Amino acid sequence: MSEKYHKEVKYSMKHGKKYLDSVKLIDKTRLYDANEAVDLVLKTAKAKFDETVDLSVRLGVDPRHADQQVRGTVILPHGTGKTVRVLVFAKGDKAKEAEAAGAEYVGAEELVAKIQNENWFDYDVVIATPDMMGVVGRLGKVLGPKGLMPNPKAGTVTFDIEKAVKDVKAGKIEYRVDKNSIIHVPIGKVSFGQEKLVENFKTIMDAIIRSKPAAAKGQYLRSVVLSSTMGPGIKVNPQRIV
Repeated sequence: MSEKYHKEVKYSMKHGKKYLDSVKLIDKTRLYDANEAVDLVLKTAKAKFDETVDLSVRLGVDPRHADQQVRGTVILPHGTGKTVRVLVFAKGDKAKEAEAAGAEYVGAEELVAKIQNENWFDYDVVIATPDMMGVVGRLGKVLGPKGLMPNPKAGTVTFDIEKAVKDVKAGKIEYRVDKNSIIHVPIGKVSFGQEKLVENFKTIMDAIIRSKPAAAKGQYLRSVVLSSTMGPGIKVNPQRIV
């Protein structure tokens, strides 16, 4: 049997029929504009659940250098479609403010103990008032690897608890380049439809472009790929975004 046949059989074994049918809709040699790419994401999302639409952006930066870090936050105009569970470390009036703003969990030292002793992670975002960071700092090795550690740059260490909680609930997301120079973020759900997904896409891309470090040389946007949870990746033309 030919080498090509073996490759095709191996590829078919790794992916289901729906995925393979979706791949046929995509021209792998093309770089699509945002509208075309989102349209293809919707056409290739064939799972029985409401798939998340993910964005992966490879940047021309070296994240090993502090002056080439790319990190920030942005509020997506249509949110992510995900119910975000918020944990707030605060005391007194700030704890009441967090509860009134809709935080699911509010507390202080007792929550630190719960996380340490019970390996508790039933939340998606952690916010803390600055005066609580001495306590929260004990959780650095636990929350840090999961991307949950409160950080001033992400707006999750603040005395303006009401705004922080409401922003997160409204669709505020954090983007951060990883060690491979890639940013991975969700931009919504398939059920949003094309118009809302394109608006969310353009909002996050504008934020990433504005975050370009002065030290970054050459092409900043190396590759931009959209995909649904179970669907194939669709390449977006970086030159058509700027």
